[in-house]
Amino acid sequence: MGEILVGTCSWTDRALVGSGWYPPGRRDAEGRLRHYAERFPVVEVDASYYALPSERNSRLWAERTPDGFVFDVKAFSLLTGHPTREAVMPGGLPADHRDPAVLDTVWDRFRAGIEPLRQAGRLGSVLFQFPPWFRPGQRAETFLGECAERTDGWPVAVEFRHPSWWEPDRAESTCALLARYDMAAVAVDMTQTLPSSVPPVAPVTSPRLSVVRFHGRSTAWGTGSKEDRFRYGYGEDELAEWLPRVRRLAERTEQVHVLFNNCCGDAAVRAAECMTRLLDRDAPAGTTPAVPRARSAPSSTPSPGRRPTPERSSSSSRSRGGAG
Repeated sequence: MGEILVGTCSWTDRALVGSGWYPPGRRDAEGRLRHYAERFPVVEVDASYYALPSERNSRLWAERTPDGFVFDVKAFSLLTGHPTREAVMPGGLPADHRDPAVLDTVWDRFRAGIEPLRQAGRLGSVLFQFPPWFRPGQRAETFLGECAERTDGWPVAVEFRHPSWWEPDRAESTCALLARYDMAAVAVDMTQTLPSSVPPVAPVTSPRLSVVRFHGRSTAWGTGSKEDRFRYGYGEDELAEWLPRVRRLAERTEQVHVLFNNCCGDAAVRAAECMTRLLDRDAPAGTTPAVPRARSAPSSTPSPGRRPTPERSSSSSRSRGGAG
C-alpha cells in the first residue's frame, strides 16, 4: 500500500491568511509554512503558474519543512500554452510559447527555480495543468512528448481540462499516452453539471505517483469570478465518495497526493483535515494508516541581521498563492 499525502493547493492564499486559520505569531512567511507543514505532508505551489519560481524561495521552503514533506509545483503558464503576462517574463522576452528561443530560456529558468527542492528531496511532482482548448490529437501528443524530454527524471503529473480526454472511447489511449512518458494522470473532483466538466475517473498511469485534485463543485466553474468558482465547502459524505478510489490508487502506486483546490477562506484546509480523518478511520483493520502524520519542521537557525523572507513575485496579488 502506497502512502497517501493530503494537503491543499496553496498555503499563502489571502483568503486563508485572513480566515484566522494561522494563529497569531505565525502569520509571516516563515511562520505560515512551518504551521502548515506541521499539519499536512504535501502542498501545491500555484504561484509558480503566475511567475517563474525563484531558487531562493525554493531553498527557504526546503529549510522550513521537515523531512518527508513535499511540494507539488505547478508549471509556469507559458509552459502549458496559457496566456502569460509580459510583465512576468524574464529579461523582457515576449510571452510567445511558439518561439523556441523563448521556450528554452523559460524552461531553463523554471528548472533552476525548482532545483533546490529537487536536490533536497522535497519535489513531489511538477503539475502540468493544460487549458480547456488543449484537445486530443497529434499536436497535443507532440507537445506532451516535448514536455517529457524537458522533464526527464522529474515526477510529472498531468491534468487535462478538456473532458474529451477521458471519454469512454478515448480513455484507454489517454492512459497509454501518459504511461508512455511515466506521467501521472490527475483525477479531478468538480461539478458534473457543465459541458466542460471533467469526469471523476482515477486511472493509474505511473507506478510512482497518482494525484487527485478537488476543485469544489460550484456551478460557476466556467463563468463566475475566482471567488465564485472556488467557493465550496465539501461535506463529509462527498469526501467519503472518494475513499474507495483513493485506496485503489494507493494499492497501485508508491504515493498518492490528495489536494484541495477549493481555496476560499479556510475551506480547503478544513476539507483536507476531514479527508485525513476519513482515511485514517477507513484504514483496513490491523493495518497502519497510509496517511503520514505531520512532523515538526526543523527549527530555524538564527542569522545575524534581518531574517530573510522569500521574495514575492509581481503577480502574487493576482494569484491564489503567493511566494511566502
